[in-house]
Amino acid sequence: MPQGTKQAEPAAEPVMGRSLGDRARALPALLARAPWWLVLAVGAVCVWLGFSLATKPLSSLGALTFYVGASFIIAGIADLIDDEKAGSGRLRMVLGGGWIAAGVVVILWVGGAIAVLPIFIAVSLIVSGMLRGIGGIKGAGRPADERISVLVLALADLIFGVVALSWPDVTLLLVAVLFGIRTLLFGLGRIWNALAEAFTGARKGPAQDKPGMARRWFRVIGAVLSLALAVAAAGIGGQLRAGAPDVAAFYDTPALVPAEPGVLLKSEPFTTLVPAGAKAWRIMYTTTLDEGQPTVATAVVLTSLKPANGPRPVITWAHGTTGFARACAPSNLSDPFWSGALPALDEIVTNGWVLVTTDYAGLGTEGTQPYLIGQGEARSVLDSVRAAKALDLEQDELEMAAETVVWGHSQGGQAALWTGGLAPSYAPDVKISGVVAMAPAGDAIGLVGNMPNMAGGSLFASYVAAAYADTYPDVSFNDYITPAARTFVRQMSTRCLSEPGVLVSLISAIAIDKDKTIFAKDPTSGPLGERLRENTPVLPIPHPLFIAQGDADPLVIPSVQDAYVAARCEAGQELNYKKYAGKDHMSVVSPGSPLLADLLDWTQDRIDGKPFSGDCADLP
Repeated sequence: MPQGTKQAEPAAEPVMGRSLGDRARALPALLARAPWWLVLAVGAVCVWLGFSLATKPLSSLGALTFYVGASFIIAGIADLIDDEKAGSGRLRMVLGGGWIAAGVVVILWVGGAIAVLPIFIAVSLIVSGMLRGIGGIKGAGRPADERISVLVLALADLIFGVVALSWPDVTLLLVAVLFGIRTLLFGLGRIWNALAEAFTGARKGPAQDKPGMARRWFRVIGAVLSLALAVAAAGIGGQLRAGAPDVAAFYDTPALVPAEPGVLLKSEPFTTLVPAGAKAWRIMYTTTLDEGQPTVATAVVLTSLKPANGPRPVITWAHGTTGFARACAPSNLSDPFWSGALPALDEIVTNGWVLVTTDYAGLGTEGTQPYLIGQGEARSVLDSVRAAKALDLEQDELEMAAETVVWGHSQGGQAALWTGGLAPSYAPDVKISGVVAMAPAGDAIGLVGNMPNMAGGSLFASYVAAAYADTYPDVSFNDYITPAARTFVRQMSTRCLSEPGVLVSLISAIAIDKDKTIFAKDPTSGPLGERLRENTPVLPIPHPLFIAQGDADPLVIPSVQDAYVAARCEAGQELNYKKYAGKDHMSVVSPGSPLLADLLDWTQDRIDGKPFSGDCADLP
């Protein structure tokens, strides 16, 4: 190997001279005195690790947290063993012990460390921007290009800081990706330096040359590009925020609310995307939650204006998932009917029927939505019919029939099944002539157990985690969600599926799902598993029942639905079950699906009082 003279090793820094950044990055200092072959090996490991982490956000955040914690511990040990010239023995003991303790806390309290990371980054950027700005303004003796770049970067830091505060999950996602990329680049740099030392015998050190004019103006261009990126990020973030629905004043709970469920509290005309030939009202009514706690919910009541020969048949709709946040009530969204996947709206109007579609408690109104919590959903459905009948007494156009057919899809399919089973005990005054459950989340255990295996499953899992943790004292959010995923999951549960900002949730969910599950342990085990089993609809339904399922559904797995139907048949439940070839979770209820004709015909048979015959005996 060619011989050369190594550069003099840098003198040890005094204890107080090490910056927070230096203490959080121990590896460069450790490699400064390492032999070239060790540097080469570490570089290769960093390249492999960085390439892997750049596409695995949860793993990357976990690795970053461990690295920072370990760096603090190493920095603390370095303080303790530093010589007396680096400071007094007492000071070294205090600082060293403090940094070691900080490192241990960061490693052991991973969830807390990651949760505060976006805030730390945002505050750091804002403070950095302020300090840069002050330095740029006061630096009268600096060259013009340097002052320009400093001031431009100061403004970019301030904007990025505000964006980081507004979008904590985006901040974490970027940090995770950038940590992976930086680790990869660090590894490549170490490999280059190690090979250079191996062949020349000289260790490459940092360049000390004063930057030339071209390099200085490149710095200005880089600063301007950073500002442009910051402005673009702020603009995109603002547009996404602007698309989020606000909660209208109608959803505010009145001061006086009776405890009796099904009481109509208020109503107002409703016109959003109401079809021609129909009239609608938005209503608020009393209901109860899973454990019987009084609350309020809202709904839309729509009637055809087609002349009726008698009371109008009533369809009660339990909508599919629209989100978990309060603002995600279908009646509060820009498309109040299709947002919850309501099929055949035009046919409802053409046939001269009445439609009652609940939002569920906690959507629109205050409180927690009973997401996939059967009794809470079913009570909202049943009480919406009671309240609609009270509205019928006020509005001549309604003319509601005594009986109703219940429809539901996905989340609402589960609600429909619970509605049919709960009605005899909870609302015997609500007469049900049939129940249709389309792609229902019948087997809650099977549904949630499959979420880690489907693209974007983390998004729906976030709703389950939020709802069950808020509803059941024995279900702990932190017990079931990994520390690295908690901020992502909480942010996902704040966005509606129809708002532009859900794109952020989908990107996060897809990135997370390609890495590893958000669940710290099997969600079908322990208290969460027990609660999911409680919410599987197994009550006998004393009404005709039709379950429809797409055979290409990636969310509600057809084989899981088959098993649920088989179990209900074995328990003595009379039902019709039909699968639709090539249809997935949404296309099974979309225009053109063969289900729609079956749905309308089956419903008309129930309205006409035709005999019902189940087909359990004919199922495979």
